[in-house]
Amino acid sequence: MDQRADAETLRRGVRERYRDVALNPDGSLGSYTGRPLAAKLGYPSAVVDALPDRAVESFAGVSSPFSLRELKRGERVVDVGSGAGFDAFVAAGQVGDDGRVVGVDMTPEMISKARDTAAALGLDQVEFREGLAENLPVEDGWADVVISNGVINLCADKPAVLAEIHRVLRPGGALQFADVATGRPVPAGACDDIDLRTFCITGGLSLADWQATLEDCGFANVVTGPPVDNFGGTAGEEQARAFDACGYAFLAFKAR
Repeated sequence: MDQRADAETLRRGVRERYRDVALNPDGSLGSYTGRPLAAKLGYPSAVVDALPDRAVESFAGVSSPFSLRELKRGERVVDVGSGAGFDAFVAAGQVGDDGRVVGVDMTPEMISKARDTAAALGLDQVEFREGLAENLPVEDGWADVVISNGVINLCADKPAVLAEIHRVLRPGGALQFADVATGRPVPAGACDDIDLRTFCITGGLSLADWQATLEDCGFANVVTGPPVDNFGGTAGEEQARAFDACGYAFLAFKAR
């Protein structure tokens, strides 16, 4: 199977999986979602409790992209793979009315849910656009910060995604994202398993490879947070343990 076909197969599987998470958030993913997951990943309870259920219930992240750096008021933020909007809504609270948050997602059901919730919350500074991580519908150098949560590992061409993130960031802008890293080698057969990939178990890189890939794509001053056991107690725990897969927060900056 060529790279293009593989990318399309993976994208289709991801879209189907997360369509179910949007429509049936209480059990379709086979792992923690919503408020229990947000608590497990260390999001402040006051922030999560202030949001309505529909803003939180489809959250399916792997760590907190805000744990290594809190956003500043007035910053312009792009959320890559924004899903139903949970991290975008958290970001909106940090950047305030003077800031701006643009969420980008490829799943129509997630986009629809996020837009309806933003309207219900009266968050005029938040906008959701349908698009791909490899082709972000955002102008060059617009963002002060790009965030993402458990999304880059789902993409077949990670350098292409990171190149797009680099493009939309201003010089000196921050990339703060959460994703999965594996501590043991993942065999090709596991990498090709769509279920394991869409569960975020086998699509991640090792920590060393994450750092090298980020630096190759023009990012510097890479910082990695501590591991988060986001798979413990889930249907994917056994497979995650086999590859020592955990969630991590990453912070890096585009050179000025």
